[in-house]
Amino acid sequence: MSELRELAADARRRLGEGQQALTAAWREKKDGVALLRGRAALVDNALREVWNALDMPATCALAAVGGYGRGALYPGSDVDLLILVPDELGIACESGTAPQLEQLVGLLWDIGLDIGHSVRTIDHCLDEAERDITVKTALLEARYLAGSRALFDDFEQSYNAALEPAAFFRAKQLEQAERYARFNDTPYSLEPNCKESPGGRRDLQVIRWVARAAGIGEDWKALAKAKLITTSEVRQLESADQFLRDLRIELHLLTGRREDRLLFDHQEKLAAAMGVHPTDAKRASEVLMQRYYQNAKLVTQLNSLVMQVLSDRLLPAREGPPIIIDAHFQMVREQLDVRTEDVFQRHPRAILECFLLQMQRSELKGMTPRTLRALWRAQDRVDAAFRRDPENRALFLKLFQQNHLIHPLRRMNQYDILGRYLPAFGQIVGQMQHDLFHVYTVDQHILQVMRNLRRFAMPEFAHEYPFCSRLMAGFEKRWLLYVAALFHDIAKGRGGDHSQLGKKDAARFCRDHGVSEEDTALVVFLVEHHLTMSQVAQKQDLADPDVILAFARKVGDIRRLTALYLLTVADIRGTSPKVWNAWKGKLLEDLFRMTAGVLKGTAVLQLTGVSERQEEARGILRYHGLRPDVELELWSQLDTGYFMRHTAEEIAWHTRTLYHRPSSPEPVVRARLNPMGDGLQVMVYAKDQPLLFARLCGFFARLGYSIVDAKIHTTRHGYALDSFVVFAFDSTLAYRDMIGLIEHDITEQLTQQPPLPAGFGGRLSRLVRHFPVTPEVDIRADERGNQYLMAISAADRPGLLYAIARVLSQHGITLHTAKIATLGERVEDVFLISGRELAQTATLVRLEQDLLTVLQV
Repeated sequence: MSELRELAADARRRLGEGQQALTAAWREKKDGVALLRGRAALVDNALREVWNALDMPATCALAAVGGYGRGALYPGSDVDLLILVPDELGIACESGTAPQLEQLVGLLWDIGLDIGHSVRTIDHCLDEAERDITVKTALLEARYLAGSRALFDDFEQSYNAALEPAAFFRAKQLEQAERYARFNDTPYSLEPNCKESPGGRRDLQVIRWVARAAGIGEDWKALAKAKLITTSEVRQLESADQFLRDLRIELHLLTGRREDRLLFDHQEKLAAAMGVHPTDAKRASEVLMQRYYQNAKLVTQLNSLVMQVLSDRLLPAREGPPIIIDAHFQMVREQLDVRTEDVFQRHPRAILECFLLQMQRSELKGMTPRTLRALWRAQDRVDAAFRRDPENRALFLKLFQQNHLIHPLRRMNQYDILGRYLPAFGQIVGQMQHDLFHVYTVDQHILQVMRNLRRFAMPEFAHEYPFCSRLMAGFEKRWLLYVAALFHDIAKGRGGDHSQLGKKDAARFCRDHGVSEEDTALVVFLVEHHLTMSQVAQKQDLADPDVILAFARKVGDIRRLTALYLLTVADIRGTSPKVWNAWKGKLLEDLFRMTAGVLKGTAVLQLTGVSERQEEARGILRYHGLRPDVELELWSQLDTGYFMRHTAEEIAWHTRTLYHRPSSPEPVVRARLNPMGDGLQVMVYAKDQPLLFARLCGFFARLGYSIVDAKIHTTRHGYALDSFVVFAFDSTLAYRDMIGLIEHDITEQLTQQPPLPAGFGGRLSRLVRHFPVTPEVDIRADERGNQYLMAISAADRPGLLYAIARVLSQHGITLHTAKIATLGERVEDVFLISGRELAQTATLVRLEQDLLTVLQV
């Protein structure tokens, strides 16, 4: 036993020293191949030494699989092993009961190797490979290390005999499509995974795996020798491969572990390690990421091209003559093919025509490799003269009027056609967005918004956002929405208001492309006001008739309102999966419906008083079996503001709970699943008391809940009737299971009134650390002058609302309503407040200073 411990210690020391030497050599020569092969060789030697020292059974074999099987091991990568056992040892070994195998695995961990291992017979390997393409791929790269060479050779022969290249290719295609979907089909996330994201190393590995399975070869030159790719494509593949390899090496060395995400935490340090320097306009991290996105675009182009070439080789379609489409194009094996390779050079307009054909002809499943290569070579034909040509302008506009828009448009961006036709779009390709809610580069965000709009028009996605789908179905000239989406963020990064700058670009585009004045006015309005509806819905009081009337005047008509609503929903959904939630959707829909009522000249509850809402609430009460007039005693204590700010359903819920105890000596707390979407709705009814709002905020913060809406009301007889909508930050308990706990604990808090805690610590988001938000506080009197609106903008963090509430309590400020808006990692909250200190400059300034202090992170 002591000998094994000494062996492990010695092997660990030699591994450490060897890796230090490899890292030093890397720092000096930047030879990534040498580093990866060197680390694999170090591990090979350690494994063979341990295998021999343990006197493993001579009938077993040890093999490297996966990335380690390729003989290339990254600094932080794990070591994937296959322990092959003969059939007679299979049962004991596969169940992990063989003592020598347990000893082997334990010793490898003692050495410091992060291993992943499987123990299988040959038949078991083949069965698992047949069931799981991941296993089949890992075994494809199996490499002998130690033990029975004959057993390993038998495995290789059996595996190769069972391997069907065409089936393997189809499985890898499906696997790649699923992987792309996990990353929203874009390489342009602001924190991409340099291994798994589209455009990452996995895209290159897929090509190698398929080529190896088909017996073509294992490197790029082998594909060229088989006449599948050109020599220039070999150079491009090698260059892209080297960039991703070096980037991943530096990322592993920087983090000291297997890490493949290019997080904001690492980007600046990675830039320094890669020798990337800042420019006058960009940080070094931005320069690095732009280089990464350019490389990712190249990789996705090459992957698409080479996979298509391999498909033609491995999945030969039924032969037949080409189907002639027109003078320039034909269909070959359901793919668009150029009739001559120089067609784009001789007839540049055909560049746009090829995308239009893909949109119009559903039988076309893509482009042939010949077409892709010709398109790639013809990028420079899209120049100023091309853009001025009236026929090209008409053709480009026609693209937006087709049903199948998004995939061809993405390919236009991938091949730089879109950015060349619209130079303003070309400027934002790969441009990062340094805020706390966008997770894509500007160009990809725009394409995501267009995709979302397109999904509203597709019946198969009507279940996602039924209301949007209904509106889109009745909207004429949907293509105007796509044009507006294309321009809504096109001016980001130029300095100034991107909405105003983008509005000018959109107006120029519409004028140049012959769009009618009426349609131009709609597009320009949407670009200029694409942020307006979300700002009104999330920051203003929708119970205030003046807010609805002002928004209705700004919108002007139903057509504009509908278009702005659809664009707003698509825009918010296109920023980040974390930004959209059902509560924001409800706010936007409420604003749409109320504004539509004003524009149509019909009565809406918010604008006609409280009687209709009260009648609707009474109807709900009768439905639940409550006798007439039971609500009168409670309602007599509630003023107009209460009925304006709550829906009829909420009024009925409160009334059913409180009608028999409007003067309850004990607090009444009720919670329920939020009827409008995720989260919980919590009602608190109690005699008003100091620090009430702060106490409730503190309770939710301690529970790990975020308050997304708060309606604060004080009755005529001095009771607080407060309503909250809360979401869990990261709770493992179902909302339904939390209802009883919340009701009990809040009641206890309000009854005992313990001292308020000093604050709540919490880990800041990584985004907040890298893109800090300068906190702002703006307090100004409303138009009537007796209450004040307080707007707060700051980086979000656990317990932030509690900290604000404590400051307000300390200054004797009364809170009437709270409008909570969380935009990614930033909050923009609006409070209606009153208090003596607000009327005096000195005390008002002190309040603002205290708020800014707690808002700092």
